[in-house]
Amino acid sequence: MLKSQMKGVPEEQQNMIMDAFEKNPDLFKKIAKEIQEKTKAGKDQQLASMEVMMKYKSELQGLMK
Repeated sequence: MLKSQMKGVPEEQQNMIMDAFEKNPDLFKKIAKEIQEKTKAGKDQQLASMEVMMKYKSELQGLMK
């Protein structure tokens, strides 16, 4: 399912994202839940996504190595 949402993303980046997701799926579930909570509270989805991603920046960077 995730691959189908990454249309237009270079294959190398798709593989990097998929590898990161497989290493720690719980982190990505937590990120998705927090983004959803912020958007339900009325925040723009893009802004909510950026805020949550910044919150987990160090964890995400560790997974992308």
